[in-house]
Amino acid sequence: MVANLFAKLLGFSRGIFHGPLNYNLTRNLENIITAYRKTVLIYNPRAGRFGRSGSALVGRAGEILEKNGHRVTVAPTTGPQTAGALAREHIGRGAELVVVAGGDGTINEAAEGMIYSSVPLAVLPGGTANVLATEMKLGFDFERAARRLAECRPRRISVGRLVCEGRAARHFLLMAGVGLDAGIVYRVSGPLKARTGKFAYWVAGWSLLGRRLPEFHVETAGADRVCSFALLSRVRNYGGDFEIARRVTLLEECFEVVLFEGRSTVPYAKYFAGMALRRLEGMKGVTMLRASNVKLACPGDRRIHVQIDGEYAGRLPAEISIVPDALTLMVPPEYGQ
Repeated sequence: MVANLFAKLLGFSRGIFHGPLNYNLTRNLENIITAYRKTVLIYNPRAGRFGRSGSALVGRAGEILEKNGHRVTVAPTTGPQTAGALAREHIGRGAELVVVAGGDGTINEAAEGMIYSSVPLAVLPGGTANVLATEMKLGFDFERAARRLAECRPRRISVGRLVCEGRAARHFLLMAGVGLDAGIVYRVSGPLKARTGKFAYWVAGWSLLGRRLPEFHVETAGADRVCSFALLSRVRNYGGDFEIARRVTLLEECFEVVLFEGRSTVPYAKYFAGMALRRLEGMKGVTMLRASNVKLACPGDRRIHVQIDGEYAGRLPAEISIVPDALTLMVPPEYGQ
């Protein structure tokens, strides 16, 4: 098969993850490896979009893929942190394409199991925010996005890497948030999120109004800054509705780092308005820069939370860095232009 031949050319055996691929070679073969036959469709039955109609939606997506020449195996996740193991298992069995239907958290889990694999990852919007699908302009219509997968092309991308509290490293595709937004993620009610989607995040955010915000240190490129919210983003879209980072794409090997100052939530009313009006850049209290490695620390025993791709990841201290040439992602041909 084409994907297996591609893997052998690069010194891979199926299902074995040795290290980064040669980006130039991958780029030169982009127009060759566009027909993947043996496909696994991983989906999260508990994702926000599915509800009672989840199996029917996934079934229709499978039919669309099969009409385009794929031999589809459907693999539902069985609980949190199982998508990565499913992806790795099916790649070991010879899968040539992994399609993930779910929210950004499920996509993150699957990608964690595919780091350094030559097998491409494709996504279908099935979650609460669907930041990755929005970033690539795949849209929110599940079936339409399934049809658009035929247009997508494999691109080798970098990912983020988080080492937090001395734990094992975790990877992410979209963004890491430290401080205010991670505190909101930490407080989100799981049952309320399942029933109401994004509204659960607003409820958690409102619970912080008027509170004093803990500050922390951000060190990058030899400079030390203090803020109460740091966003290290690989994408322009934030939360499915807004843009904070403005000059970064998944095809670059850096983060756009946006730092917000403020010891209370009061300045964030101004920041929110700037975000909604796309006028954050140059606003007092906001710093924007680009970096590939960032260290974060907090004084004393303060609990500063961290989230990656919208999922809670731990507390400071942490180091966040770019891992080049880490994953193959199916993207629309116009993305990044």
